[in-house]
Amino acid sequence: MARKRHLVDVLYVFAIILKFFTSVSPSLSVFGVSVFIVSSVSAGIYDTTMEGTLTPEIKIKQGKLVGQRFESRTNPDLNAVEVYLGIPYAAPPTGSQRFMPPGSPPQWRGVRFADTFGPVCPQNLPDPNKGTKNAMSEGRANYLRRLLPYLLHNQSEDCLYLNIYAPAQKR
Repeated sequence: MARKRHLVDVLYVFAIILKFFTSVSPSLSVFGVSVFIVSSVSAGIYDTTMEGTLTPEIKIKQGKLVGQRFESRTNPDLNAVEVYLGIPYAAPPTGSQRFMPPGSPPQWRGVRFADTFGPVCPQNLPDPNKGTKNAMSEGRANYLRRLLPYLLHNQSEDCLYLNIYAPAQKR
């Protein structure tokens, strides 16, 4: 999804540059396109800094997992990382299990793709737009305003998930 968005941004910038050069002089549009392509390639716009591929299957108590392996294309000093997101580590204490200790994590059949964050636990967040002078500093209020869309988007009482980042295995 991020790669599609990146491509849309690049094409949008390309359209603006093309429109500008065409409005100045139609003969300059070829020059403008050439300059854009050369500068984009040399600046690395078409190259992502981290490339993700799937990891080999691993087996844990609950079943099989496949995560993502990220390697830097531009910095050889950064080691590859394997990422496994949203792995349940306990049964959610919801419904009749509410206020009880969590149970063993559920098992699954087949392969689970661990490529998405699990939900976050419900938060009682202060409103950064009300009474910020007394409740929190302006810097904290601004920080909270930036975080709120992400914190409110994916909340659930079923929030007992791990995100694991590990050095990539040599295979």
